[in-house]
Amino acid sequence: MGKRTPRETESMHHYRNIAILGTSHIARQSIIEVERAINEFRPGIVGLELDKERFLALQHGHKGSPRLRDIRHFGVKGFLFAVLGAWAERKLGEVVGVAPGDEMKKGIALAKQQGAKIALLDQPLAVTLKRISSRLTWREKGRFVADIFKAVFFKEKKFQFDLRTVPEDELVKKMVGMVKVRYPTLYDELIIQRNRVMAGKLAAIMENHPDVNILALVGAGHADGILSLLRKSYKP
Repeated sequence: MGKRTPRETESMHHYRNIAILGTSHIARQSIIEVERAINEFRPGIVGLELDKERFLALQHGHKGSPRLRDIRHFGVKGFLFAVLGAWAERKLGEVVGVAPGDEMKKGIALAKQQGAKIALLDQPLAVTLKRISSRLTWREKGRFVADIFKAVFFKEKKFQFDLRTVPEDELVKKMVGMVKVRYPTLYDELIIQRNRVMAGKLAAIMENHPDVNILALVGAGHADGILSLLRKSYKP
């Protein structure tokens, strides 16, 4: 592989035949890093932080915004969380000129171009949102709404960074730590539980393809947790 810059080294995590690239879903830098990682690492398998529904939505250019009829699948609180989250991501994406998920679309296109297989690592979004709806407290929901509006309209500077780039590892850890304290339910469902699902799928892929380079494209907040789980559970 070619020489990496310090920024690339921080974004990429390696364990045996797997590389985990932490991305930001609205950062232009992530698109560049995905392209560089695939061209240099030459993976035979590219794993994506997507489920089948979101994968198909990206492929067909659908925005995938929640609809009222989804309430019965997601639950009221899960539906509200999905609506607010999608709205905030779109607003932030408009600021930097990148549509949410563009780095995943780049990974899909390059994987197909190079003949690499694609693996979907995440659990279905409906499962995540339904679990959130059944567990999320109204206090957490209120905090979420308040924090979204503060970040978008009042430009709160608690975690200030260039939206075009992937946050530095230390900043990611601080942001995840804040979520753990203010939103324990969201932390468990969005990070811990999904880390377990994605790490389990990656471990199975590693077991079945020990001689194939595997590149996993996941949100920056998941990279360390998935790597830690792989090191604990996958010890050939």
